[in-house]
Amino acid sequence: MKNPKFAKRGGSDFSRALKTRVNQYFDSKGISKYANKSMIAKSVLMLSLFVVPLLLINLGMASSPWQLFLLYFIGGLGMAGIGMGIMHDAIHGSYSRNKTVNRYMGYTMNLVGASSAVWRIQHNVLHHTYPNITGSDDDINAPFFLRFSPNAKRYVLHRFQFIYAWFFYSISTISWVTTKDFVRMNRYRKMGFLNKRNEFQREISILILWKLVYYTFALVLPLIVVPLAPWIIILAFISMHLVTGFLISTIFQVAHIMPSLEFPMPDENNTVSGDWAMHQMATTTNFAPRGTLFSWLIGGLNYQVEHHLLPNICHVHYKNLSRIVAETAKEFGMPYHCQKTFCSAIWNHIKMLRSLGKTVPVST
Repeated sequence: MKNPKFAKRGGSDFSRALKTRVNQYFDSKGISKYANKSMIAKSVLMLSLFVVPLLLINLGMASSPWQLFLLYFIGGLGMAGIGMGIMHDAIHGSYSRNKTVNRYMGYTMNLVGASSAVWRIQHNVLHHTYPNITGSDDDINAPFFLRFSPNAKRYVLHRFQFIYAWFFYSISTISWVTTKDFVRMNRYRKMGFLNKRNEFQREISILILWKLVYYTFALVLPLIVVPLAPWIIILAFISMHLVTGFLISTIFQVAHIMPSLEFPMPDENNTVSGDWAMHQMATTTNFAPRGTLFSWLIGGLNYQVEHHLLPNICHVHYKNLSRIVAETAKEFGMPYHCQKTFCSAIWNHIKMLRSLGKTVPVST
């Protein structure tokens, strides 16, 4: 399926006004749209939460099961923090105005076992361009046992997905660091990505090398140095990923798979109505806007509307920009979706999963 185009190629009055007002905000404050001291402190914290526990494990400091599980648990929090609060901005190019800094901070994703090259295509290109468009947004192109769009095929087992989806959310990063990157890299090559001379072969080699590095320090060395049964070490390693997978999947999913959001499909000319900015507003929601600490910990992803409209701006600025976005949206009659709390967002996500498990596809 060829990716669709938007009916309005140029920016709307809304998007032009928003761009002007956001630029005026940074000019009036005399600040950069990139990372600040808070972002740097967060980067140090999240990297430490991941690296230090694994270092202690590899130094043989975990001699009992509870110590091992605790260290891997902390490592899982750090891994989630890296994914949501460091590599996410870096791969979007919003961590620093220096491309080299962005590239190396983006490698933190490789450090935790995934591929920054695959993520750049999946997230930056396919998800950010076509959110909630079945067949184009790779975040909702789920395995057959999960249904994230009313336009996707429905199976009987989807009636229970609001119960079992959480298990698959939790094991998502285990799949990620084992097979998913390879599967998607091969699929993206067939879609026309990674088509420069020897680019696919080079990226596959880099992918294998980084995964060898990751598995060496995250699992192989612990199996050698930790004086516990191998099955305990493997179980503790898996528990680290359960923490990371649950946190990352939940945060990302509640921003788009919600009852209040739209799941538009292109017409017979493969065209989606409106322009890109209008599409982002219709398919994205914020949540927990008053949770300052919560927002800091999850990389500002509770301000998904701002992130989708302004992906080239570091997330530390989203809270202040949200007022500008909300006021501009109201002025131009645009929707501005927001869930008051994270709990309400989760509850509505559950309701959406349940609804998707009952309804037949809108289109065939």
